[in-house]
Formats: sequence, structure tokens, C-alpha cells
Amino acid sequence: MLTCRSVWKKLTPLARASSTLCRLNVRRAVLNNGGPVRVPAANMSIGPSGGGREKQVYVALVGAATLVGGVYTYRTVTSDQRRYKERLDDISSRPLNLSTHQTAVPLKESEPSASEATETAVEATETEPVAEPEPEAAPSPEEPIPLAPEAEAAAPTETTEPVPADEPVVEAAPPEEAAESPAAPVVEEEPAPQPEPSPVELTEPPPAPLVEEVPEPAPEPSPVELTEPSPAPVVEEEPAPPTEPSPVELTEPPPAPVSESEPTAAAETAEPLAAEPAEAQPEVVAESVQTPAVDATPALPQVPSHAPYLLIGGGTASFAAARSIRARDPGAKVLIVTEESELPYMRPPLSKELWFSDDSSVTETLRFKQWNGKERSIYFQPPSFYIQAEELASAENGGVAVLSGRKVVHMDVRGNKVKLDDDTEISYDKCLIATGGVPRNLQAIERAGEEVMKRTTLFRKIDDFKSLDKVSREAKSITIIGGGFLGSELACALGRKSSESDLEVMQMFPEKGNMGKVLPEYLSNWTTEKVKKEGVQVIAEALVKSVTLKDDKLEIKLRDGRLVKTDHIVAAVGLEPNVDLAKSAGLEVDSDFGGFRVNAELQARSNIWVAGDAACFYDIRLGRRRVEHHDHAVVSGRLAGENMTGANKPYWHQSMFWSDLGPDVGYEAIGIVDSSLPTVGVFAKATAKDTPRAATEESGTGIRSESETEETAVSPVASSTPAPALEQQKDNYGKGVIFYLRDKVVVGIILWNVFNRMPVARKIIKDGEEHADLNEVAKLFNIHED
Repeated sequence: MLTCRSVWKKLTPLARASSTLCRLNVRRAVLNNGGPVRVPAANMSIGPSGGGREKQVYVALVGAATLVGGVYTYRTVTSDQRRYKERLDDISSRPLNLSTHQTAVPLKESEPSASEATETAVEATETEPVAEPEPEAAPSPEEPIPLAPEAEAAAPTETTEPVPADEPVVEAAPPEEAAESPAAPVVEEEPAPQPEPSPVELTEPPPAPLVEEVPEPAPEPSPVELTEPSPAPVVEEEPAPPTEPSPVELTEPPPAPVSESEPTAAAETAEPLAAEPAEAQPEVVAESVQTPAVDATPALPQVPSHAPYLLIGGGTASFAAARSIRARDPGAKVLIVTEESELPYMRPPLSKELWFSDDSSVTETLRFKQWNGKERSIYFQPPSFYIQAEELASAENGGVAVLSGRKVVHMDVRGNKVKLDDDTEISYDKCLIATGGVPRNLQAIERAGEEVMKRTTLFRKIDDFKSLDKVSREAKSITIIGGGFLGSELACALGRKSSESDLEVMQMFPEKGNMGKVLPEYLSNWTTEKVKKEGVQVIAEALVKSVTLKDDKLEIKLRDGRLVKTDHIVAAVGLEPNVDLAKSAGLEVDSDFGGFRVNAELQARSNIWVAGDAACFYDIRLGRRRVEHHDHAVVSGRLAGENMTGANKPYWHQSMFWSDLGPDVGYEAIGIVDSSLPTVGVFAKATAKDTPRAATEESGTGIRSESETEETAVSPVASSTPAPALEQQKDNYGKGVIFYLRDKVVVGIILWNVFNRMPVARKIIKDGEEHADLNEVAKLFNIHED
């Protein structure tokens, strides 16, 4: 047939083309000669004259195709009829076979007449050739239930498992019987003859899968499972609908084609048949449906589909923005989506106060005593402050919800929606991106392999604090790579802790001294000595070449040939802004400073704002910048929240940052503090109140930026008081002020052990004036008063 068809497709275009050509020739001849031209009729439909042989081939092929098709049709019909007849004969003899092999079990039989009558009625109503088993043969309510829902679910795989005595007998047909007749699994009485058998076959493709119920002989319509030697066990499902209506009963255990009732057929007939079994055995059906109903109980949606204010990131900037939004719009509904499993918390105590706590359970409580002795938690607010994410849409008065443990992986700016890592989508009206950053790592460590990475901490989150605290209790030596704010703070914290144990703490950095990129060289060297007094072994001008694991020790090889052995490494080498959403959102990333490029109002788009470490903003006084400090996160987040509610304010506020090298040495800074800039330092002798501890006692809070940022806009400039002549003792930098200049204008200020004077420093930078004598300017900070 296929050959004939392909030949036909090839010859048909030729015949049409030849016929058309003939007609054209006739017309042309008539026009040229003016008279009719006779064209042989034989050539009109097949081509030009001389094509008689092709016509004969064509006729022969068509005839052969017709003959082959007729023969194939006849053989197919006769084969189907023969198989159908054999199947009916086998079905009619099946009840006797079952009665001879079935084990005698005292079970009450349902009336055969009722069973047959119902089955006949169902078959009559069905248009499908496959007759589904009817529940009418099900046992009466007083009869034992053939199979529990669990047992029936397990039946497909456990075809040879013995059936308990109290359950209907599950008969396993002998292998010979199952093999000789693919229809053997059918244990039902033969239905009314059907003209066209179902395509579902037990073992042969053509046979019709007639699925009948087990007649009266098997009173207990237990799932008669016929174990065939073939991998597809022919399991006759129990006609009794104890757990599921007739459609499920006939489905064969294995997904193999041996199942009497094809899944599709069962699905099609499940609905009409389910109504009947409900009357036959209401109790059993109720049980079977009950169990799945409990599991399928729909839960409340965990993720709201829409959030008027969507904040991406769960850090300080997001919390500050949420608080600002709620202050200006009390009914606002704010959703915070964060990768971390924690509620919003402050990060500075992770490298400062928590390490000086006397509470052994500090890693669990995350509460600490500030320098002023007051205790507080690192969390901004307790869990009761927030509402559940699924309740946000229905909250009458709005609120702030935190969706933790979720990551935004795609942002559709035009569609105003985001996609989470579980493919959930959330639409928004206004969005804030406050994704912060991720700690950088050294390439030498990344190349060292997984074992070295397991012994390396990239300090950033609560989990990092907990793991490093555990390491400090177990390891004999810890090496901190990095001499910036974080590295120096951790070095001092671990160094002081080492005095209580035999822990060896080392700190290495490429600069000549601690904070070498921020402090002028003389002050950096002085700070280094203070760090050494805390019990830290400082290794300056150290460039890491490679890191290897040898004899259960990490070996850090420096470029100058020095070798340092340690148990654990803490990499504190900076932060990389998280701009993963830039590509999908089409947002600009600054090529010089990194981070999302925004305007002075922190806007990246008309309804998208960026705040915190990830924002590269335009400072109206100092130009484009990106700042990675807690206070900046507070200020920028608060400003973004205000602008999201229509304030349209520019970022004019100069944020500050602070660092404490223990309870006795600390500093606050503002503006651009870069050791490569020219600096002027004015120092005085420190007193007992010139320490971080004393500063927190006076301000009442250890997070100094919180009080500062709340008062910045209204704080008056501190007035200067008459001061004695400047007395700067050599190598005694107890307290003082360091000015950073650019084009003779002050662009940055560090207050060294001088606290609660930040409004003065902020005004000096805001004015942007040249100062002939910075000693006079330093008097504004009252560093000389007793």
C-alpha cells in the first residue's frame, strides 16, 4: 500500500502537467491553423503522444494496490473475528476455571441476578467497547471490606503477596493459563457481544480488552490478581468498589498494556460509573474518598499574587524603607522578599558586640550587651511586628510581611512583576531593590578546591557568625585575610577571645598597617600596634599566592615566600554588589563603582528604586558614589521609602559609618575617606570619656547611626568653645579629627574617639568651603575640652 501510494504521488503531477500541456498545444494549433485539431484522447490525460506505456504501468500499479489492499483488509477482518470468538469462548469458560482454583473462604455472595442485571445495564449505556466493572457485585454492607485503601494502592506492585484471611481471596492463575490466553486476567462474565473490540490489549495488539466483573461465583469481588510470568502482571481489579468506583477497580496494577481497562478508557467512564456504586456501598466509598480528601485539602497561598509595595532584600535598607512607607501611608501593604531565613536584622553587632558577650548562648539568643550595659537583640523588630504573607492581601489596615527563604530570579519591568526561584510570580505597583552584596573571595582560595573552601568563612550573615564562633572554640588557629573595617574588627574580637583559650589569631593584609586604605599611614601604624595588644599576630604587606591543604592544615603561601599554617581562614576582602536582576530588568550597572545606577532620588525607573549597598547614587555634593555601611543603608532606605510614597526628595544627606576596635578605640567617619587623599589631623589627649563605651552610655544606644540618622536633618551645628593651644603629643593619638581634602575642600572627616559630633562634620562637608586653618575648624568638635 505504501509503495502504491508513493508511486501515485509521483505520477499524478506528471499526468496533470501532460494534460495541461496537451490543451495548450491544441489551443495553439487552433489559433495558428484556424481550424480544429484532433488530439488522441488516449494522450490527453497522461501526456503527449507516445506515452501509452506509462499509462499501462499506471493502471497496473493501481490495480495491484487495490488487490493488495483488499487482501489485507480481508485478512485483518477474518483475524479479528477469529480472535474475538476465541476470546468469548475463553471468557465463557473462565468462571468454571476460577471456581476450581479458588480457595474456599466463607464469604457472603451478592445475588448473581442483581449483579448480572446491573452489569448488563451499564454495558448497554456505554458506547465504549470496554465494559467497566460494576459495583453492583460489591459485597453488602455487612460483608468484610475486600481491600483497604492502602492495600489497594499497593496492589499494582505486590501481585504475588498473599492475601490475609479476612480479606477476599486473591487468586493467582497458573503461569500456563496466563500465558496461553492473554485474556485470562479477565474474570468477569462476558458482556454483550460488541462489534468492535477495544484497542487495549493484554498481550496481543488487536484483541479487544473486554473487562468484565467477577460474576456471582466470586461473591467477594476481591481484586483477583493474576500473576503472570511476564513482567506485566495481569491483575484483575476487584469489581467491588470498596475504595474506588468501578473505573479504578479495573485498572491493572502495572502500567503495562496488560491492564484490562486502559487508563484513558477508565478515565472517560469514571464519572458515569461513579454514581452507581455510591448507592451499592455508601460506607466503603466514603472511606476511600475520605483519606485522599484530607491530603488534598488546599492550603492558604503562601505567596500573595500582588503587593502594592514590593521590597526585594531583607536587610537594613528594606526595613528602613518599610518603616518609612508605613509612616507616610499607614494603610500600606508592604511585602519584603529575602533569601535569608531570618527577619530583618542589623549586621554591625555580628563583628562587634556579640563577640564580647559573656552569655554562652549568644549564638542562639542573638542578644548582646552594648557598651553602655543595656541589652538588646540584633533584630529590628520581634516577629509580632510583622503579619503573615498570605494575610497581606486581606489585611484591613495593611502591614509589613516578610517572605523569607525566597529569591527573586527574574524581573519584568514592563509587566510590573517578578518571578521567584520556585516560579511563583508577584506583581507590584512600586518596587525597591535592596539586594545588598555578597562577600568577595580570593582567587587563590577559589582555585584551591572544595576542601579549602570548607575551611574558609566569608563573613556576612548570622549563619557565618554562628559557624565562626563554633570554629573559634574548636580550632587552634584562625587567620583573617583583610585589613579593612571588617577584618580589623574580627581580628580584635577573636584576639580578645583568644586570651581565654589557646587560640592563635593572625591577621594578614597587603597594606603596611591596619585600615591602610582609610587612615593616614601614621594613624594606620598606631592602630596596628593597638590590634597587636589585643593578642593578634599581624602580618603586613602580605599578598597571598596560593592556599593548599596539607597534613590537616591550611598552608598559605605568600608571594614573598613566607608560609603561614592555620586551621581556618576568614576572608574579609570586600563586598561585591548584588546586581543579578540587572540583566532581566534592563537596569544600568555603573562600570566604575558597581551597583545599580540611580539618580539623586534613588530611582532606576519611574516605579523602581534602589537603596543600600547595591545603589550607585548621585551625591549632589560629592558626585556619584556607592557606600557600603549601615548608616547609609538606613538613610537611603528611608529616603527611598519616602519617595515611593511621593516625596520626591533628593539624596542630600551625608551618611556616616563607624568602627570599633574593642571598647576603648573607635571612630566615626563621613564623606570620602581615602588614604590616597591629602589629610590634616588634629589630635588631643584622650580622657576616660573618649571611648566607645562612654559614647554609648551618653547616647543610650550601641548602634550609633540610629540616633544620628534620626537627628541629622535638624541637629544644630555644635558651637565651638575656647580651646587651649594645640598640644599634639608624638605618637599619642588618643582622640582627634582627620580632614580629607580634594582641591583644598574638605570631602571627608574621621572623628577619632570623638563621638556625638557628627552633625558638625556633616555641615562642614555640606558647605564645601575652603578653610585656611583647619585647626580652627577642629575647635568646632570640642576636642580640647576636659
